[in-house]
Amino acid sequence: MYDRDNDKGMAVTVGRLRECNIFDYRFVGRSHNLIRGAAGGGILNAELLVEKGYIKS
Repeated sequence: MYDRDNDKGMAVTVGRLRECNIFDYRFVGRSHNLIRGAAGGGILNAELLVEKGYIKS
């Protein structure tokens, strides 16, 4: 997958964006599962909690 290393594996790349009669749009989202999945998701959630003021760094 060519998009797996975008933003050091922490980005999600969207492709094949098309209009849909059932949903407004259909698309394919690509990410690096090892980074974004377990560890990356935890880090991203922690960063969001710090930004929102729920956790003080």
